[in-house]
Amino acid sequence: MRSTNEFRFLMCPPHHFGVEYVINPWMQGQVNAADQELACRQWMQFHSFMSNYADVALMPAVSGLPDLVFTANAALVYRQVAVLSSFRCMERQPEAQYYAEWLSSDGFRVETLPSGILFEGAGDALFDRGSNALLWFGYGFRSSETAVPHLKRSLDVEVQELRLRDPRFYHLDTCFCPLEGGYLLYYPAAFDGQANEVIQARVPADRRLVVSEEDAIHFACNAVNIGKKIILNYATRDLAARLTSHGFELIQTRMSEFMKAGGSTKCLSLRLNEV
Repeated sequence: MRSTNEFRFLMCPPHHFGVEYVINPWMQGQVNAADQELACRQWMQFHSFMSNYADVALMPAVSGLPDLVFTANAALVYRQVAVLSSFRCMERQPEAQYYAEWLSSDGFRVETLPSGILFEGAGDALFDRGSNALLWFGYGFRSSETAVPHLKRSLDVEVQELRLRDPRFYHLDTCFCPLEGGYLLYYPAAFDGQANEVIQARVPADRRLVVSEEDAIHFACNAVNIGKKIILNYATRDLAARLTSHGFELIQTRMSEFMKAGGSTKCLSLRLNEV
C-alpha cells in the first residue's frame, strides 16, 4: 500500500553507475574516472538522509544504463500523472522504458509526448513552492519549448518558461531550486536576460537567494528540499548562513563522483507526490 507520508521520492541504486560517455561539460575528461565504490558510499549516505525525512521507493539499476541513477529525469510527476521524459541524447533514450514501467506499476498514468518533442522531466520542470499551480520550465539545452503546451494540457497548471544560456547548467535543476515558503535558490548567470526579468518579477526580492559561481559549480542549487531541510552537496559559509537565517537546515553530503557525470542530490531523486 502506498504511504501517506507528505514526502515520497524515487531513487535508483548506483550498481551500474559510471561516466561512460560525454553528453555534458562536466563529463569532459571524466570517462571511466568515477570511483564506483565511493559513489556507492556517497549514494548510501544520501539515501540514509532522505529516508530520515521521506519515504524512498527504489527502482532496479540496469546494466548498460549508467545514468538511470539520475531519477529526476524519469518524468514530471503531478498528482497521479507522470509525463514521461523524451531524452535528447541517444545514450539516455533507452532509460525511458524502464522509468515508464516502474511509474505505471506504482499506479501513475504515464503520458508520453508526441515524437520529436524533447523533455527531460523534473530536471527541467520544477514546481514553485509558494504555489503548486506554477511550474517553472527550463529549456535551451535538453528540453524544447514546444513541450510547454503539452505540459499545460496534461497537468492543467501555469507554465513559466526560462531560457538557459550556460551549457554547464544544462538542466534547470542544476541552477534553480524552489524552496518551501516561496523562496528561490538560483544562479542568475545561468539564464538569459528575459528569464532573469521574469524571475525578478515573479519572486519577491526577499525570497530570492542568489548563489555565487563557487556555490553554483558545487551544485548548491541541485538540492533536495524537504520542508525546512535542504540536502545538498556543498554550500559556502555565506550561503549556509543566509539559508539558516531564513529558517532552513542544511545537510551537506558530498557527491563528488556523481558530479563527474553532471549531477548531485536533486538529480538522484524524483518527487513522487507533487500535489
